[in-house]
Order: sequence, then C-alpha cells, then structure tokens
Amino acid sequence: MEELRDAVDIETPALALEAANHGRPDHHGAASPLFGCAPHIVQYRRQMTVEHLQHVQSLGGSYRQGLRLLNGGVFSVPAKNLQALASHPDVAYVAPNRPVHASNDYFEMTVGADIVQSSGWDGAGIGVAVIDSGISDHPDLHDPATGKSRVVYSQTFVPNTDTNDEYGHGTHVAGIIAGNGTQSGGKANAGYEIYGVAPNVKLINLKVLDKNGSGQDSYLVSALQRAIALKSTYNIRVINLSLGRAVFESYKLDPLCQAVEQAWKAGIVVIVAAGNEGRNNSFNTNAYGLITAPANDPYVITVGAMRTMDDYWKSDDLIATYSSKGRNSF
Repeated sequence: MEELRDAVDIETPALALEAANHGRPDHHGAASPLFGCAPHIVQYRRQMTVEHLQHVQSLGGSYRQGLRLLNGGVFSVPAKNLQALASHPDVAYVAPNRPVHASNDYFEMTVGADIVQSSGWDGAGIGVAVIDSGISDHPDLHDPATGKSRVVYSQTFVPNTDTNDEYGHGTHVAGIIAGNGTQSGGKANAGYEIYGVAPNVKLINLKVLDKNGSGQDSYLVSALQRAIALKSTYNIRVINLSLGRAVFESYKLDPLCQAVEQAWKAGIVVIVAAGNEGRNNSFNTNAYGLITAPANDPYVITVGAMRTMDDYWKSDDLIATYSSKGRNSF
C-alpha cells in the first residue's frame, strides 16, 4: 500500500484525454499491439489515485513508472486483462510502451542562419533541450571565452546508462544546433568555419536513446516532462526531437503527441523530425502520409529533409527521397 501511495504522491497527474479506441488498425494497416505482453502506458481522465493503482493490481498488474504529463503511468498488465483495464470509466486510453528510434537529418546558409547570425541573433541566453541519444563532450560545444561546456544540464532516462552519446546521433544534432566552428575542417586553421544554427545557445542534454539508437515512449515522455520542469532554470525555449516511431492512433490519443502538446502549452517550441519513410510505398500512396509520431501533431514544427543540390540556393532544392512527407490521415 505504501508503494502505491508513493507512486501517486511522486507523479501528480495533469492531463485528461479522449476515450479509448480499442484495437483500431494503425495507419500502416496492422492491428494495434494493444493486447501485447509489453508494458503499457495508461492515461487517466483525472488525477491518478491509490484506487486506480489498486484496480491495476487487482487485474494482476504492477506499477512501473509515473508519467505526470499524461496523468498516468507505465504498468505491466496480463494481456487477458487489458480490455478490463481499458474499460474502467476513469481510463482515457491504453497504449503499448512502443519503441522510438533516431531520425537522421541532413543543413547554416541553406536555412538562412548566417543572415540571422550576422544580425546578432546567435542563441545567446537561450536554452535548447536536445532529447536524443546523449551529447558527448566536444570543443565545438564549449564557450570559447571560458572553455566551459555549453551543455549545462544532462540526464539519462535510459536504464543503466550515463549521459554520454553511445550512438553518435545526439552529438550530431547538437552540432547542427549549436556548433561554434572551432573544429571546422577537422583541424585548426582549415580556412573555413562551419557553424551550427545558434552557436551560443546553452544545451540541455536529455538522453532517451541507447547505443543502438532505440528507446521507448516512456523515456521520451519523462524527458519532455523534465524539460518543462527546467524551462525557467535554463530559459528553455526550444525542444528538438530528431526521433520518432510509426503512428498507431490519432494524435489526440497518442502518448507522445499528448506529451509534446504539454510542452507547447508550457511555452516551448517543439521541433520534430518528419521521419525517414519517404521510400516506403507499401500502401500505394507514393510514400505520402507516413510522417512519424510525434511529428504528426499539429502543435509541433515538423521538419523534413531536403537535397541542397550542392549549392546554397533554396530555389532548386528538392525533398530528399528518404524524407517522410504528406499529411497523415488522422
């Protein structure tokens, strides 16, 4: 009983969602894995109570982790009892704790960052939360004046890992955002400098992907929750999510989408990669409608990949063949 009370006390819920839609096919045409044996994310309509946790326990389930942003948590429940759990009047939605993967993205003069920087807008005083595979220490991410790292906060949400980048993706993304060009060309005095878009921002490193570039919905929701909590401390104005997974339900129900909406409501701009499904024509749509979650949420800025055609002019750019594109159907 004390464990249940502690779970409620630690994670104060904050969000009510729409009714559950059991077993609806996802946009890839497969049945939703709602009835699998993996841990599930349960979203409640109101504040999660000890009685809710006792109900899960009565179904043979166990509490694993609280998710305050979703007014719920992660629970392990026998597959045969998931329908009974989802039918509880206070349960808004039940979804598997699905795997999340990194999205590769391919960039300063093409997006006009050099013009913005020439006007003095270089990100100074702004915090950007990078939710990815971690950020490794690199000179381009240091303050040239002090030599100190501009990664001002680090936390991992992947069990049994530290905050270093074992996969390489998070450091790559951090460089695009905040690299200051000190190591351009791979050596000093290379004759040119390659900057990130905002070379003076502070970085908040929230690790959700492991050494294979994989994570879980619950890691991402927890990291978004932490970014919101740290907003005032580090003036976090932007969250970057160069990751995602397939869409299995409406953004109005999807736990990842509901979490990014809470960040938007907290006053943070959320940037999400569209995904890499551009060559997937399994559904005879010419690969349209395959933007991944949470990039399919209308409250985020969704970013696809472009071919620069080996020049800085945008007029001849084309969408990269691997980039997800097109509006999702729900």
